[in-house]
Amino acid sequence: QLHVVESGGGLVQPGGSLRLSCAASGFTLNYYAIGWFRQAPGKEREGVSCISSRGRTTNYADSVKGRFTISRDDAKNTVYLQMNSLKPKNTAVYYCAATLRAIQTTYLISPRRYDDGYWGQGTQVAVSS
Repeated sequence: QLHVVESGGGLVQPGGSLRLSCAASGFTLNYYAIGWFRQAPGKEREGVSCISSRGRTTNYADSVKGRFTISRDDAKNTVYLQMNSLKPKNTAVYYCAATLRAIQTTYLISPRRYDDGYWGQGTQVAVSS
């Protein structure tokens, strides 16, 4: 069965860091663009960051620019989201998704672009003192 699996979430104090991982199962990530999304209670799912299939381009939501970094290691079949300077409002369930759509990362940050792709079950990130 083809799917992606997120890991690395947890409880962290404000100002702390976490690194999330998105690993593919049953397929190779090389040809897929990957997006990271989050959903807080009572809110819609929103795009956080995305990376093109070869890692040449990335995109970030304005709220995370300068604090979050997306990267991929195709040899490990994994995409990462390094999150620094975390804030309480960053608390959410974080999801990754994979798509074969060959479109600009400007558009790939939207969850709708992954309707025909693979989604994970999410990993909880809680930022609290």
